[in-house]
Amino acid sequence: MQLRTDLAVEAREIVGEDLAGVDYSSEKKDGIEIEKLVVKTVRAGQLLHKERGTYITIELPPLTDDFRETDKRLVAVGKEIRRLLPVNGLVLVVGLGNVKITPDALGPKTASQILATRHISGEIARSTGLDKLRPVAVLTTGVTGQTGIETGEYIESVVRKIRPTAIVAIDALASRHLERLGCTLQISDTGISPGAGVGNHRTKINADTMGVPVVAIGVPTVVDASTLALDLLTVESEKQSSELLSRVTPKGRAMVVTPKEIDLLIDRASKLISMSLNCALHKDFDISQLLSLL
Repeated sequence: MQLRTDLAVEAREIVGEDLAGVDYSSEKKDGIEIEKLVVKTVRAGQLLHKERGTYITIELPPLTDDFRETDKRLVAVGKEIRRLLPVNGLVLVVGLGNVKITPDALGPKTASQILATRHISGEIARSTGLDKLRPVAVLTTGVTGQTGIETGEYIESVVRKIRPTAIVAIDALASRHLERLGCTLQISDTGISPGAGVGNHRTKINADTMGVPVVAIGVPTVVDASTLALDLLTVESEKQSSELLSRVTPKGRAMVVTPKEIDLLIDRASKLISMSLNCALHKDFDISQLLSLL
């Protein structure tokens, strides 16, 4: 059985760190560890179950321990996001997920804290000193069960109308390891498949389907229960694996594991991503100025 993970660095650990067609580097900046993985070939992408492109993984202290909106980590994360975005033009920020289900609320909660500026223009912008703000539009899609509309269809219709130069999609992710929950941030230029973390694959949101570059940002909030069991326990045969999975997924019901402090994790992760993204989009404004505008 395949161990389920949305994180490219974990997929590399599973397949093997000497995989051909993948460039990997790691460095420390401003007290945080930044890993960069570039999937260069179709074959490597197939083995990793990842699209070709760049994946940036940022290791953070647990967000449930401490976080302030003026944290210096915001600027460092913002710089990594900015590297994947076009220099100029309108950016559409999309919060994916279900705000009523806490582990899946990262996208909508983050979107609610993004500075929307597309409507600020002309004399009003010049007279208030806001003419250097980059145009940004914000969208919260909900989920198909709430709207009856596929998330990809929803976003595509907005893209056709407002014609952004790029999309930033924010969603909760699944990890292979419990210790990564709330401690890891992944940024990629390969887009995203809504619901993939819990096995509910929907239409992909990427440059091919949307017609513009798509940067995906996420924090792992859940671990698949089957993946966790196989990862923690020693399984020596296919029979043992099947027996274990039947116990972890009673009557075929797939389950996920999430931390008990998930409310706090989502609250702080959404603040980290939103302020980092605001810094990335509006490089002529510092954190205190951006906070005053929210």
